[in-house]
Amino acid sequence: MLLRRIARPLLAAPFVYDGVQAALHPAEHVAAARGLADKVTDRLGVKRLTDANLSLAVRVHGGYTAVLGVALGAGFLPRLASLELASITAPLAVVHQPFTAKGPDRAERMQKFVRTIGYVGAALLAGFDTEGRPGISWRVRNARRQRAKAQAQ
Repeated sequence: MLLRRIARPLLAAPFVYDGVQAALHPAEHVAAARGLADKVTDRLGVKRLTDANLSLAVRVHGGYTAVLGVALGAGFLPRLASLELASITAPLAVVHQPFTAKGPDRAERMQKFVRTIGYVGAALLAGFDTEGRPGISWRVRNARRQRAKAQAQ
């Protein structure tokens, strides 16, 4: 359908842009990820990530996001790419959550949080779009019914 051919690249564009920016310029993203990374490593009881390790993780995450965005935009496994984008973008919402921030930082974090939640929602919608074809669950139920019907005869 023409709408999907237009909508998928439009949905993919922010993922590709953000991914490329994170891969090429990780410093801003490292600063945002530092708090969450420290909390996770403290909870797991392992030593904190160095700036070099966290920068590498941000670059890898950015590159992966960009690759998935290109796959979505090009229509290569769009459902899988969309669902994977939703799953790797959801932690960014946690990083940008504004509920613990004070003052002007809170407004900026709220904007990033709402944008990230919107990206996750849009990716989920694209991921569950069956393009008018039956989904996997229907296909499995239908195959079981057909097999039961064939065995009953």
